Amino acid sequence: QVQLIESGGGLVQAGGSLRLSCAASGRTFTGDPMGWYRQAAGKEREFVARIRGSGGSTYYADFVKGRFTISRDNARNTVYLQINSLKPEDTAIYYCHLDTGTDDYWGRGTQVTVSS
Repeated sequence: QVQLIESGGGLVQAGGSLRLSCAASGRTFTGDPMGWYRQAAGKEREFVARIRGSGGSTYYADFVKGRFTISRDNARNTVYLQINSLKPEDTAIYYCHLDTGTDDYWGRGTQVTVSS
């Protein structure tokens, strides 16, 4: 059974940083793209970042503007999201996503709250 477990969220002041982690289990993920989405209260879930299985290609939402960095450690089946220069509008639940090509999986999310 595939499981994605996020961690690293929390309460941080504007301008601070967080590193989110997503630990995957249940299969080998080396070749699968993985990504992060977020959902703020009252809003739809939106794409944040994505990384290919090899870790060589990354994609970001426009609002990231160089503040976020996605990376992965295939040996640990873990994907990371480094978030710098946090803004109050970054407050949301951040979800990990795995795309196997035939199925996609979601974690339960980790809450990021940014105070002004």
